[in-house]
Amino acid sequence: MSKSLVVLTLISVLPFLCYAFSPENPTDRKVLVLLDDFAIKSTHSLFFKSLQSRGFDLDFKLADDPKISLQRHGRYFYDALILFAPTIDRFGGSVDLAGILDFVDSGHDLILAADSNASDLIRETATECGVDFDEDSAAVVIDHTSYAVSETEGDHTLIASDDLIKSDVIVGSKKIEAPVLFQGIGHTLNPVNNLVLKALSASPSAYSAKPKSKLLSPPQLKGSAISLVSVIQARNNARILISGSLSLFSNRFFKSGVQKAGHPTKYDKSGNEQFSIELSKWVFHERGHLKAVNVRHHKVGETDEPAIYRINDDLEYSVEIYEWSGKAWEPYVSDDVQVQFYMMSPYVLKTLSTDNKGLYYTTFKVPDVYGVFQFKVEYQKLGYTALSLSKQIPVRPFRHNEYERFIPTAYPYYGAAFSMMAGFIMFTAVHLYNK
Repeated sequence: MSKSLVVLTLISVLPFLCYAFSPENPTDRKVLVLLDDFAIKSTHSLFFKSLQSRGFDLDFKLADDPKISLQRHGRYFYDALILFAPTIDRFGGSVDLAGILDFVDSGHDLILAADSNASDLIRETATECGVDFDEDSAAVVIDHTSYAVSETEGDHTLIASDDLIKSDVIVGSKKIEAPVLFQGIGHTLNPVNNLVLKALSASPSAYSAKPKSKLLSPPQLKGSAISLVSVIQARNNARILISGSLSLFSNRFFKSGVQKAGHPTKYDKSGNEQFSIELSKWVFHERGHLKAVNVRHHKVGETDEPAIYRINDDLEYSVEIYEWSGKAWEPYVSDDVQVQFYMMSPYVLKTLSTDNKGLYYTTFKVPDVYGVFQFKVEYQKLGYTALSLSKQIPVRPFRHNEYERFIPTAYPYYGAAFSMMAGFIMFTAVHLYNK
């Protein structure tokens, strides 16, 4: 192959290499942003600028653009998708509901924002991800207790919520002091889906209904069961954010002052900007993203990994775990990482010690059972990517020449045998030579 052809080949694949996201190198990510109207690019510019300032390449397109496509011949063009198109009835190009679900199933991330005029397509997309919006398309979240105080009281659909998920990994370690403004539709979590979490919840006094209609029956969605913003981490570690309010990410809500009804404190700025940015860091794997490397095991006192262990061997197991800080890999420090020595069920379960530099290790004795075992680390912690590590190793019994020649516990049996022989010799002598 000529040098010129090699150069041309490298140039053709360079865009994919530059924007390829992988768990080993979660940088240089390309994000497709689908909008109802290009005006959203201006009204939500602060949120988009925060992403661009962190190195994300945003590709803005109308949701019904006939030229949009997520992948070609199995190769995805983007690493994440932002759907700020609540009214879209049908995506353009080759994008459809199945395509978005395949996008997530392939390990890519998704941010979806609905609104009071959310289309059936957006609602169905959310349902497939594990949340159910109110079936009444005209219903919005109303709260006559935890609403945002304004000059005109209105219908109390502008919610001021401070019920955030208790996780520094998801919403950041810096406390969000001001309430988060929300105006939109509520949703509930699918009870059979344990991967969905409430990131922002409604208060016990909230309910979902038409704001200017008289309630003739109790609302279907009410109280703390209403989720305003939810997050999902799929089993393949893809992350999803679903919000019932597009305005939550808007410049107006970012800059707006807020005072929660019944509270004397008035904040010059709502918690929306901090909440949205910190949540986006988690969704795009800038926080809570783990990797495990250098999984090793060997006999105590040795360094080489054996092909087989013997029962009752003393062995050492170690693994290095690092967390992505947004710029570099840093040692992950925790005291709850465990390893199992597993065959059908765990024979050994040990909590790994750590040197606080990313190395986790432990020693234990191989059980007195032979067969094919596995070293297994199944680490799942709120907000962090799940780690699933396994290494298979056979365990054999003692060979015939490896047993101890004289076992201390058998000394009584040895004594009984020799005393029997001595007694027999004495009896024979007495019987033969005594008249």
